[in-house]
Amino acid sequence: MRTQVAIIGGGPSGLLLSQLLNKAGIGTVVLERRTREYVLSRIRAGVLEWGTVELLRTAGAGDRMDREGIVHDGCYLSTAKGMFHVDFKKRVGKQVMIYGQTEVTRDLYDAQEALGATVIHEAEDVALHDVDGDAPYVTYTRDGQEYRIDCDYIAGCDGFHGVSRPTIPESIRTEYERVYPFGWLGILAETPPCADELIYANHPRGFALASMRNPNLTRYYIQVPLTDKVEDWSDDAFWAELKARLPKEVAEGMVTGPSIEKSIAPLRSFVSEPMRWGRLFLCGDSAHIVPPTGAKGLNLAASDVHYLFEGLKAFYQAGDASGLDRYSEVALARVWKATRFSWWMTTSMHRFPDQSEFDQHIQESELEYLAGSAVAQAAMAENYVGLPFDE
Repeated sequence: MRTQVAIIGGGPSGLLLSQLLNKAGIGTVVLERRTREYVLSRIRAGVLEWGTVELLRTAGAGDRMDREGIVHDGCYLSTAKGMFHVDFKKRVGKQVMIYGQTEVTRDLYDAQEALGATVIHEAEDVALHDVDGDAPYVTYTRDGQEYRIDCDYIAGCDGFHGVSRPTIPESIRTEYERVYPFGWLGILAETPPCADELIYANHPRGFALASMRNPNLTRYYIQVPLTDKVEDWSDDAFWAELKARLPKEVAEGMVTGPSIEKSIAPLRSFVSEPMRWGRLFLCGDSAHIVPPTGAKGLNLAASDVHYLFEGLKAFYQAGDASGLDRYSEVALARVWKATRFSWWMTTSMHRFPDQSEFDQHIQESELEYLAGSAVAQAAMAENYVGLPFDE
């Protein structure tokens, strides 16, 4: 089999890149290790930057998002001194969209089917070959038979544990990492949201987040030690702890119910450089991970896809390779800015095990300053709604 761009990974970044390329007349083959059902069962982020919203519309995969997504003008932050609102629309003139990553992925699958794109599931033993040469190719096995895909370029959209990043030699690759000493215990419940917008809570007992997916589906998180296990937390224990960390007026009106999903996620900041080697380009979690506090994971993947799509389109349609040559540099500039913002949100809102009284006062003063400063709120809003896709 031959194609122009082989895409490793059938999550939202791989499907979005394939969708954009196919609409531009550029052929792709997507290889995904898991089944479609498994991919759609993963519970992930739900806040879309406006740049991501517009990119999904450009891809022809935004109709259901526009019908069912919830536009938010801002968010709430809660501290020991009370809750305050950061109005994104007022401060920077932009908003965010609440629409689950699972729904984004489902919409992209449907859009790919409508275009007749090639998505191969249960592709095992994927290997990348001659990536630094002029004729790269990919091999994989399916149902015990080996296959080969010859291509011009390879897009590694296969996540943190995928094969794409390790294909870049260690002598060329530099990795930066910060592992945080806590995790997020999250539940999904078929209950109405406790507020009209997200609530980020800084509390002496630890961080909490009240989020949502739609008017009847909520996603809540609390900070827990990495030693905790899901089995340690009954639904009743979770709801009690969440209510203790949220403002009293919010907790009193909260509707609780049985969880339909419960998991603990560790938090880390991770960046791998470069994001290009030869004819291989890394996108999304294969190149970077951010803690979910800043709602940047899916959105960073989308910005990578934007840069790579524009570079490939210019190459195939006009013979201009400058966008591909600058891909790593341009993508990483935005990645590091988003990594900084996610780190800031995480360190501002969580209680650390070794946090001294001085550290705690600095953290509280940071949030108090944010509550009273239009300039500080504008800076937070600018980063939260998403920095522009600089070319």
